Amino acid sequence: MPWTYGSPKWRDRVATEDAVVVSRARAAGAAILGKTNLPELAAAVGTTNELFPATHNPWRDGYTPGGSSGGSGAAVGAGICTFAFGDDMGGSIRIPASCCGVVGLRPSPGRVLTELPDPTRLSVRGPLARTVAEVRRLFEVMIAEAAPAVEPGRLRIGLVERSPLGMDAAVQAAVRRAAEALASRGHVIEAVDWDPVPVAQAYRVVRPASVSTMPGDVREYGAAVRGLIEKGRSLSIAEYLAALTSGLDAARRRLAGYDAWLTPTLGLVPMRIEEVPTFLAEGWDVYTQFVLPVSFAGLPAVSVPAGVAEGLPVGVQLVGGYRREWELLALAEELEGLEGFGFQPPPGIA
Repeated sequence: MPWTYGSPKWRDRVATEDAVVVSRARAAGAAILGKTNLPELAAAVGTTNELFPATHNPWRDGYTPGGSSGGSGAAVGAGICTFAFGDDMGGSIRIPASCCGVVGLRPSPGRVLTELPDPTRLSVRGPLARTVAEVRRLFEVMIAEAAPAVEPGRLRIGLVERSPLGMDAAVQAAVRRAAEALASRGHVIEAVDWDPVPVAQAYRVVRPASVSTMPGDVREYGAAVRGLIEKGRSLSIAEYLAALTSGLDAARRRLAGYDAWLTPTLGLVPMRIEEVPTFLAEGWDVYTQFVLPVSFAGLPAVSVPAGVAEGLPVGVQLVGGYRREWELLALAEELEGLEGFGFQPPPGIA
């Protein structure tokens, strides 16, 4: 199958072998339908590139499905497939899950095998599907481990409902509904402070560094990532390590002290494709303010559908303890089963 990274540089490249997770899925009986679209080098929160047409949201033509795993989220939401794989460094599974109204799990770092090393330890592979049960089944296959029987129990959950960057009223309303729903099940909900700015500042250095080793001349790449690669190549190792360390420290301090955390998945509802914030530029930090700190904290997180706002999906994010995906998925399934949560098919799709 084509293996382009959405980049002109690899326009004609074809994969010679399966990734580990694909090989395991085939062995478990999955029929692999094909590849889905992504922004070049996965460096965007929408899904456009110079090789293929833009990917649209299954809920509304002309609107973004999120990114970078936007093709995966759109395919699952539209019913093209039962599940899809994604990759999440700064929210790239959870963003499209929220935008397309499906479930997306970012596992803990090192939980899912990969063929490509990631020195930042921020990037992980994970599943997207319509329900938590389907995500759990695919995760079992991805890590070759059977899910144990788990009950979420009565948890102390930190609630994020305010941010210095602000958020759309619809996402704030969704997370408050989720808090009320979980409280009705006996969980203890406590509001916590949230400051995503230090992590966003760190990522503006770490992300260019992560693509700095891409081979060849920057002119071989699309316009959207040339500047990113050039910036990464201009950084010193000291600058990179300082940014990575500051981001890790800020996120770990923020996400501590609770059994789980509840936040909006995104700060904004899905927007028109041409209005998607430029990667790492103004507006991007408002969009990603709840997913990015979780990546730096090295914790698992799942986006759960939380209804619609003006006809477009909204998601909420549940964050669990390190390598405690099964407990996190049990909590997500509990929320999914409450009124106003869980997958709804887009208009015109059964």
